[in-house]
Amino acid sequence: MLIVDHATVRRVLDGRERELVELVGQTYAEHDRGRSSLPHSIFLRFPDEPRNRIIGLPAYLDGPPRAGIKWISSFPGNIDTGRERASAAIILNSMSTGHPEALVEGSLISARRTAASAALAARELAPADTGGIVLIGCGVINFEILRFAAAALPALRKVTLYDTDPARAEAFAGRAITEMPHLTVQTHHNVEKALKEEALVSLATNSSTPHLDLSQADPATTVLHVSLRDLSVATVLAADNIVDDTDHVCREQTSLHLAEKATGKRDFVTATIGSLMRGENGTFRTHAARRRPVIFSPFGLGVLDLALAHLVVTRARQEGLGVVVDGFLPEPALA
Repeated sequence: MLIVDHATVRRVLDGRERELVELVGQTYAEHDRGRSSLPHSIFLRFPDEPRNRIIGLPAYLDGPPRAGIKWISSFPGNIDTGRERASAAIILNSMSTGHPEALVEGSLISARRTAASAALAARELAPADTGGIVLIGCGVINFEILRFAAAALPALRKVTLYDTDPARAEAFAGRAITEMPHLTVQTHHNVEKALKEEALVSLATNSSTPHLDLSQADPATTVLHVSLRDLSVATVLAADNIVDDTDHVCREQTSLHLAEKATGKRDFVTATIGSLMRGENGTFRTHAARRRPVIFSPFGLGVLDLALAHLVVTRARQEGLGVVVDGFLPEPALA
């Protein structure tokens, strides 16, 4: 068993933003071709702690064959004590024996596959000359999205921040200026004013119910709806909706799930990001003719975690990184 810790995952992934965006795009295309097996995520909830949850994301991906599961917790109260909201572990299994062969720290993989997914959508759905982005929610995920968007959008120079906690927004701004000095960063204390600033918006909050519409935004805004539960049903129905997987995203009380409940249909879903990566729905990219928002709502597919974890483990083995634990599994029985 190879164990890959957080520091090693970071060492392998740092500086590879463009490579990871391409890997995520390829994985979406393979999933859209049906070259994956992706059961619904398993949500473990707690009767006395409704905000907390642990999610299991099993996945199989072809070419080359890979299988595994991510086990990721979300405990929002951690933020108040200086801890990360999410923690995760990923197990990769051998496709010849089924044995677990690698245990990988998964929180960074989870954050960066989410960010790569959002940056890919921004590259595909927003105009190529997009120069600014609005980040609603100043946590780990939006910081990674900013890093990946800066790599995927060469013209990006301006960042507008909003968070319900102004101190968190200011801290985010300071870190962004330090790590990405080519960007101009400003904060707003009013979300409506923030939405007016740019036509590319990323939503990464802890909200469990819709609280936002796009009435103050540019009609042609591209929204990276990463946290999935921010936008009202009316907003979803008035937009072109791009998803990673319709069956997956229309559940667990996401804004799209609520829209399906309200209408009894899913015809508000315009396309999947995988179909766009395969070259379908090409006319959808005609930005000049756009008259309403485009919302990208990724449920977060386990095949993305699998693809990144496989990359990390492959490179860790090549470079002699990680810790090999002998005797993790029982010895084979004697004949």
